[in-house]
Amino acid sequence: MKVAGFGFKRDVTVASLREALIAAGGAEGLAAIATVDDKADGCALVSLARELGLPVKAIPVERLAGIATPTQSERIKDAFGTGSVAEAAALAAAGRDARLVATRAVSKDRTATAAIAEGDGE
Repeated sequence: MKVAGFGFKRDVTVASLREALIAAGGAEGLAAIATVDDKADGCALVSLARELGLPVKAIPVERLAGIATPTQSERIKDAFGTGSVAEAAALAAAGRDARLVATRAVSKDRTATAAIAEGDGE
């Protein structure tokens, strides 16, 4: 299962989310998109999911904590317990033995990040 994980600011636009996803490798072959649970119903993310015909997987913040990511942001680590919400959400949603196929990519306006992981889906 291939999943795109997203981290984003509350005022993000669909265009910024789309730009980050394209920079991470695009939507081809994705089975879902994922983010931290308190942002999973964000208007821009829901709109992008609808546009792509994909479900949104809401990952509890507790599940993100402790997931090792190649990208490290001290601000994100302090808030979420992991170095990158996008990378951790992608890994958590892709299932056991998930691996990143694209590390965090950032939109030009810096309001969205995306990463892609593949796993067994369980």
